[in-house]
Amino acid sequence: MELYELTVHELNEKLEKKEITSIDIIENYLKRIEEKEKDVQAFVTIGEKLIEKAKQNPKAIPIGIKDNICTKEMKTTCSSKMLENFVSPYNATVIEKIENSLILGKLNMDEFAMGASTEYSAFHKTYNPWNINKVPGGSSGGSAAAVAANMVPWALGSDTGGSIRQPASFCGVVGLKPTYGLVSRYGLVAFASSLDQIGPITKDVTDCALLLNYIAGYDPKDSTSVKTDKKDYTKALSNNIKGLKIGLPKEYYGEGINPEVKEAILRVAKQYEQMGAIIEECSISANNNALATYYIIACAEASSNLGRFDGIRYGYQAKKYNSIKELYRKTKKEGFGPEAKRRIILGTYVLSSGYYDAYYKKAQKVRTLVKQEFKKLFTKYDVLLTPTSPTVAFDIGTRSKNPLEMYLADICTVSVNIAGLPAISIPCNLDKTGMPIGFQLIGNHFTEELLLKTAYAYEQEEKFREKHKPEFKK
Repeated sequence: MELYELTVHELNEKLEKKEITSIDIIENYLKRIEEKEKDVQAFVTIGEKLIEKAKQNPKAIPIGIKDNICTKEMKTTCSSKMLENFVSPYNATVIEKIENSLILGKLNMDEFAMGASTEYSAFHKTYNPWNINKVPGGSSGGSAAAVAANMVPWALGSDTGGSIRQPASFCGVVGLKPTYGLVSRYGLVAFASSLDQIGPITKDVTDCALLLNYIAGYDPKDSTSVKTDKKDYTKALSNNIKGLKIGLPKEYYGEGINPEVKEAILRVAKQYEQMGAIIEECSISANNNALATYYIIACAEASSNLGRFDGIRYGYQAKKYNSIKELYRKTKKEGFGPEAKRRIILGTYVLSSGYYDAYYKKAQKVRTLVKQEFKKLFTKYDVLLTPTSPTVAFDIGTRSKNPLEMYLADICTVSVNIAGLPAISIPCNLDKTGMPIGFQLIGNHFTEELLLKTAYAYEQEEKFREKHKPEFKK
């Protein structure tokens, strides 16, 4: 077995026994990148002098970083022409926290994290390792594809409305969106500040718990960071879920959910029942309005956040202009791609005079309802079980010209971000075409330990990674 096929906890074990060195791991992964990157195209930037760095840090584990997380030694482009050559003067807090890691490279994404397929990158599309005619999901598609293709052992992504979980589902890996405030957002280039959260994308649940150990914790540089006790999430992992109460919200199993996906998730529910969990159907009616609510709030915040890219302070600047207004207009026109422009326009519209009350204010009221309904459900259930995505990965080019159809890819994930809850996606099966199906576990605020335990129990029973591997079909 090649080193790139091992999980991080397996690599750590070999490092501790001095069976391998960090140089061996780096060389193995660089060879893998050389073999597979031409098919997957997961990277925007590949790190330099990695062998030299591994010599200085013999126990370091390599990692991939989504390209909207600031790194002072590598460009942070957000996969946008607007930041094509931007190098941050500082590291994001999560980068400082993974100090015992070597950054293999920065990973491709939908521009400014706006998309569900990684087709909206300004540089190139990323392809799904299971079938390179399919999308890897988005916006953290580069992160999920790189982990699935064994080009990085683990990666960091960001999740605004499902951007860790949906690509994890499409690529057959594990993706965790932590509770809002558990992981510092300092150094994450903002898309929608009240929704964004950095989280792990890994090969298995144990690695997910390990990476969360590194990145979780209070950060005074982030005003939304929450003070919590330091935890070792790996200690929560166990097979014993007897008596666990799992709710199945019926709204997640209705119209628009692919029958094969629905059947697979219901089989997961039966598996949990056989393991001693209590399964009940429940309802969260506010979820019916969650997608519209999410896009109003997210676009409004994007309109505000992306206003800083004006051609003056940093980033792309238009070459020809006759006035300051023309500089602003041309810079934004030339620097932003079509999806970013679409969301900025929509966000500006819902925040404008005469429409603020009709759209943005109403969306915030629905957000409160969603939070209240989840709070009520968690008085009765420990976790909720849903599909991660209504479908498996779709063909490249089939939705990129139809924004509304693309937005529907987030229908199972956006409520979690609206309410600031934690959720994890775990692969459970393949559909008849050989593409991965993922299921989602949703927990109450700061119940990552319970989510990881529940996910781990299923993973140990099903052993998805042992049965299935990406085939790079063409």
